[in-house]
Amino acid sequence: MMTVAVVPTDEDTLNGFHPVDDFTQQVDEHIRTHPLAESLRKNPAFKESRPHLKIPEELRARSLTAGTLARPDGITVPPYIFCEAGGKSLVSIFYLGSSVSGHPGIVHGGLLATLLDEGLARCCFPALPNQVGVTANLNIDYRRPAMAGTYHVLRAETVRVEGRKAWVEGRIETLPEEGQEPIVLAEAKALFVEPKQAAAMAALSKMAN
Repeated sequence: MMTVAVVPTDEDTLNGFHPVDDFTQQVDEHIRTHPLAESLRKNPAFKESRPHLKIPEELRARSLTAGTLARPDGITVPPYIFCEAGGKSLVSIFYLGSSVSGHPGIVHGGLLATLLDEGLARCCFPALPNQVGVTANLNIDYRRPAMAGTYHVLRAETVRVEGRKAWVEGRIETLPEEGQEPIVLAEAKALFVEPKQAAAMAALSKMAN
């Protein structure tokens, strides 16, 4: 008899993370209760989830951001992600630890590129016919160093959709505390294309998104 894996709902993922130590718990609590998260949570246009926790554990271990780098000194907790209906926009809040640096104390630019690629893709996929696509082009401008051991915000917006193509713009910035303004660290523009075999890919994508 075949066992069918049950994919957690968005609501399930919000209770699916269990901190491994006091530091991780503090980071998770800080993001969860931050004014930005609370304001987005109250906005009916946005739906909250932690998509990394939708990936089955056996597959999660093979994922760069949800598995390999998901540790207290890396991507410390699964990002909190708020998606606007229809693939219009996305906000992701996360913490990057000390072991994802290029230069000492500065987050590796390649990781920022990866996070932007994933975040912009996640933003626009719901706007595509089969809600799945691949990166056709990604351009990044690095504005300021992103410091390791700090909180970050990724914002993305789908600016145009034409059939199987979606254009998205986004940025990574600091998570401001009271009285502060966010500092833009990197900006990106990307084009995603839904492949011809998208219907088959969509079934796999549902497991990870």
